[in-house]
Amino acid sequence: MFKLSRPLSTTKRQLCRASLSSISTNQNADDLPLSGVRVLELGQLIAGPFAGQLLGQYGAEVIKIEAPKVGDPLRVWRELDVDGTSPWFRSIARNKRSAAVDLRKPEGRELVKRLAIKSDVIIENFKPGTLEKWGLGPEALHPYNPSLIFTRVSGYGQTGPWAPRPGYASVCEAESGFRYINGFPDPETGGLSGPPVRPNISLGDSVAGLHAAFGTVLALLARREKRKQGQNKGMTVDVSILESMLNLMEGIVPEYDRKGKIRGPSGSSVTGIVPTNAYPCLPDIEAPTVPSYIVIGANGDSIYNRLMQVVERPDLTGPAYQQNHHRVERQETIEQAISAWTTRRTAEEVIQAMTAAGVPVGRVVTVKDIVESEQVQARGAIKDVWVDGNGSGKAGWNLKMTGTFPVLEGYDSQPKWAGPELGHHTDEVMMDELGLSSEEVAKLRDAGIIG
Repeated sequence: MFKLSRPLSTTKRQLCRASLSSISTNQNADDLPLSGVRVLELGQLIAGPFAGQLLGQYGAEVIKIEAPKVGDPLRVWRELDVDGTSPWFRSIARNKRSAAVDLRKPEGRELVKRLAIKSDVIIENFKPGTLEKWGLGPEALHPYNPSLIFTRVSGYGQTGPWAPRPGYASVCEAESGFRYINGFPDPETGGLSGPPVRPNISLGDSVAGLHAAFGTVLALLARREKRKQGQNKGMTVDVSILESMLNLMEGIVPEYDRKGKIRGPSGSSVTGIVPTNAYPCLPDIEAPTVPSYIVIGANGDSIYNRLMQVVERPDLTGPAYQQNHHRVERQETIEQAISAWTTRRTAEEVIQAMTAAGVPVGRVVTVKDIVESEQVQARGAIKDVWVDGNGSGKAGWNLKMTGTFPVLEGYDSQPKWAGPELGHHTDEVMMDELGLSSEEVAKLRDAGIIG
């Protein structure tokens, strides 16, 4: 076992003092809202790192801990760029510093412990109990840094009979009921006709990441209030993918409780709201073999009346169609009338007519359409971020990625840099944040503890 020429551990008093003094409070008018907050990201793949991305976009300093040599598995997921790295990773790891530390080794865990003592937040999405096994859980670290916030993302939460289960987003989406309501209904049972339809993204992970970022900011606000009262105490933000998906389920639970209704799938419409659906149009001239659809949302009472004028069916207005519950009873008639009109027109013709009448309408578009959209471009919603190999000598290129949302007035949301090379900031973090010498860093690298 490799040991430094001087020990990594110090007294609790020294560590506590470090935790209170290490976080920068030097801010200026150009700082983002989370400037001065240090986040130690121990997670990998999507849920935890997406939370880290969101916090980093608003100014938090995010130090991402990765395994030497291999790094976050997301580095090689899906499409790979010319350098063998996933463009997705470059996006989700934006604004982060990458430090390669082997958490499987006691010395690596001690390094991470010292970084945690100098941090405000730990984000992790390991199986519950993993941090405790490594001696990096709240009980182990709070004696040294009482104000440390633990943001913990897992499939089912840190407690309950399912807590020990591995929980990927796809499984938790199913267990949350989300998958059951997505698909096409069996005309006889109202249940699923075939397998549920999955959105072609890891929705549960991203939704959990949003909850994790939101919960972290709430914990930071709560900690600030506690400090005003003379308390120096952190907390655990317990994020479950299952519960994050439950937060999207609108009125499904109370409707079941009070009316006994079990909502099923509804294809491209929404149960109990009429009309809002996808409607077929004539194919585009440039792509005559590609089906074309537009989405119309006209469930507001006055909007519905305008829609019926546009589709030349004023007979479907009046008291019998005045409010949503009236229209739900006549959904089939209304949907057929709209489809009969749209199928005789191109999507562009439908959009022009609906927009002129003030009826919400939109095309079903591809990522190519999104990147070329005048609205997206006008808002700066897609950013070009330079990838230069982070000093590795590789030829650079611009990478398009989504910007920072929501937009905060007066703040620059341009990503500062794309996801870095594995371990690009290891030496910087070890020497600048932990005070190690170049010789100590070299010995740690030779021993395989850092990369």
